[in-house]
Amino acid sequence: MDLKKLKEPFEDSDIEWRISMSGETSKGPWCQVLAYITNRAVMDRLDEVCGPENWKNEYSPAPDGGVLCGISIRVDNEWITKWDGAENTIFEAIKGGLSSAMKRAVVNWGIGRSLYNLDATWPACCYERKAGYEKSKIAGGKYLYWLRPSLPVWALPGGSGKPLA
Repeated sequence: MDLKKLKEPFEDSDIEWRISMSGETSKGPWCQVLAYITNRAVMDRLDEVCGPENWKNEYSPAPDGGVLCGISIRVDNEWITKWDGAENTIFEAIKGGLSSAMKRAVVNWGIGRSLYNLDATWPACCYERKAGYEKSKIAGGKYLYWLRPSLPVWALPGGSGKPLA
C-alpha cells in the first residue's frame, strides 16, 4: 500500500463547490466559492489505495453537539487513527456533521489537502437563470446563479497538487 497516493489530486468531476460568502454592490451580486471533495470520492480513494478491508471510520460526540470522526488505516497489521471534527450543519444537521467531520479527518491523511492551496475564487454570478450556471439559495431567500470555476492544472491528476511558482 502506497499511502503517498492518498495525496494525489482528484478529477474535476469529484470536486464540488459551495458559496462561502455572497453580497451585493451597486454593480450587482458577488460571491466567493470553495472547492471540496465528496464523501464518495473520499471512500473511493481509500478503497483504491488501502483496500476496503484496510480502512474504517468511527464517530463520537464532540463538544457543543458536534461530531468527531476517526479515520483508521491498517499499516503493517496495526490500526493508525487520525481524528478531526465538525459542527452539525444547518441543512441535514446530523448527516452534514458526519460528512464534514469525515472530510476533515481525511485531510490528516493528505486526502484533498491540495484544495487548501487554491486561491479565493470569485466566479461570475447573477440573479437571473443562465445556461451553465449553478443555482444556490442565499440569505433572504434569494437565489444566486454562478459559473462553476475550473480547477487549475496543478490541482488536477498529473499536476503537482501545489500552485506553480
